[in-house]
Amino acid sequence: MTNSKQSPAWPTKKREIQNHHFDSTIWNDFEFRSDDIIISTYAKSGTTWMQQIIAQLLFDARADLPVAEMSPWLDLRVPPKAIKLPAVEAQTHRRFLKTHLPVDALVFSPKAKYIYIGRDGRDVLWSMYHHHSTANEHWYDALNNTPGRVGPPIEKPVGNIVQYFHDWLDKDGYPWWPFWENVQSWWDIRELPNVLHVHFANLKRDMPGEIRRIASFINVDINEALWPDILQHCSFDYMKAHATPSVPLGGAFWEGGAQTFINQGVNGRWRELLGKADIEKYEFTAARKLSADCARWLASGDD
Repeated sequence: MTNSKQSPAWPTKKREIQNHHFDSTIWNDFEFRSDDIIISTYAKSGTTWMQQIIAQLLFDARADLPVAEMSPWLDLRVPPKAIKLPAVEAQTHRRFLKTHLPVDALVFSPKAKYIYIGRDGRDVLWSMYHHHSTANEHWYDALNNTPGRVGPPIEKPVGNIVQYFHDWLDKDGYPWWPFWENVQSWWDIRELPNVLHVHFANLKRDMPGEIRRIASFINVDINEALWPDILQHCSFDYMKAHATPSVPLGGAFWEGGAQTFINQGVNGRWRELLGKADIEKYEFTAARKLSADCARWLASGDD
């Protein structure tokens, strides 16, 4: 008798992505553990927020955890993988790592839990511009001059955020990396049992409900006596006031430090500067690049 319940079709790695930020080859040598958690986003979609949430769930609401150190960006090429990989392998706590790669550029493990955070691309871009325009010379030096960079350096942004928006849209993620393929690749595997999709807007609307959903997904029993502390420590005000432990190198790469990195945490700022034609151009591109259900979810968080 044939078993009608088939095993999932697990994604396989099909390519490498290497540029001023990425070195996807690190995944080829990464040894997964059965309880690993992988936090994935395009970037500026709530990654640091999710890292804080996971840390609070795993470590019983402890204050001022060194989240950036505990949860490194694995495929960032700085520091090189020869340094980063042994450090990650030496971690003894339940690991929660981050990636900004599309699915087909990383090694996907059936053993790990994957959480993908989505956010409207216009909100992503507004946060990206702030991130880029406040970066200091140490940031550029690390990304552009650390040996092993593939392709052109990342340069200082144009002074006009609307022009920055159009360059990013016209050149699909310039000067970072492609946006639409990242979102669609994760959306396409949303039915896998070890993948959870979370939307930034839903975290804003109902953070307690979303945190409980995340805890269930990663098999963590919430200590209800600590629930108020978890919510406080995951609030924007708390994270802004205690930004240093959550930000890479304590914010040393940005003018104004860690509190600059954790900026405003709001959506819709683009409405103040984008005109009707700009908005229609974005929405037309989203409709062309994404499946209809993915585009709807990205714009609103609605399935």
